[in-house]
Amino acid sequence: MSRIFDWILKLWRGFVQWLPVTVDRRVRVAAWVTLVVQVLIVVTGGAVRLTASGLGCPTWPKCTADSLVNTSEMGIHGVIEFGNRMLTFVLVIVAIAAFVLILRMRKQRRDLFWLTLVIGLGIPAQAVIGGISVLTQLNPYVVGFHFVVSIGIIVLSTVLVYRAYRGNAARTWSATPTLVWVAWLMALFQGTTIMVGILTTGSGPHAGDAAAPRNNLDSELLQHIHSYPAYIAVGLAVLLLVLTLVYKRVATRKAVVALISINSAQIVVGITQSRMGLPELLVGTHMFLACLVSAAVTLVLLTLRKPAES
Repeated sequence: MSRIFDWILKLWRGFVQWLPVTVDRRVRVAAWVTLVVQVLIVVTGGAVRLTASGLGCPTWPKCTADSLVNTSEMGIHGVIEFGNRMLTFVLVIVAIAAFVLILRMRKQRRDLFWLTLVIGLGIPAQAVIGGISVLTQLNPYVVGFHFVVSIGIIVLSTVLVYRAYRGNAARTWSATPTLVWVAWLMALFQGTTIMVGILTTGSGPHAGDAAAPRNNLDSELLQHIHSYPAYIAVGLAVLLLVLTLVYKRVATRKAVVALISINSAQIVVGITQSRMGLPELLVGTHMFLACLVSAAVTLVLLTLRKPAES
């Protein structure tokens, strides 16, 4: 027994010594994987909704009243819904790995410590919100809130990736006030676009289940309202691009170019899906691009700051 204890202790000490004390490739890979899986869970959640599998598991936390997993009688909808639930465990594993990799540097990198902790805690919170959405028969406002929280976690994951490369020095605005104000105004309209888009989706045909309730808002009107802040956001992004050229903000310019590119694709997909009657593949693509837009907007804002001592 003593030998087993000594072996376990030696193994534990070796593992602790293996953990990084500074940000290295392992930490950066963990940050990137965190961002990727957070986007992936949104995409698979969209697939659940777009295939009308939202109530494939009609209860929560079990799949049925008598079974933790889906049964053969539930068909493909049960497989899709239960598969999406299982992906949550992948997110948990990734979150734990990222958090553990930060532990030995938690005093020096409190920013990464708190980011990985909050992202990790967001996963069970999302699971509970998802469970409530099932228990409320896919109430569109609960489902919409589920998406909002996902976007929030994607924003934090983007910050995690950025800070894994840029350090944790105290930061201050390094850009001119005009550029900063235009960037934040663009972010405001981009966020408004996403929020109105959630209401639009809640009024449309893709409820996640044939019996799921809708928010009873005018879908056609909301589609128009949804487009207005989107166009304003793109216009402000173009203005921001011009300002980055004037003030020679290379990092911000690259981020804005990426944002404009993603937004251009988003506009094309949005117009096309509207004219084609909201086909599932295009709606799913629209959701995926919304995640990328959120990450790109976050990156733009991050590039406007620099270490205070530099």
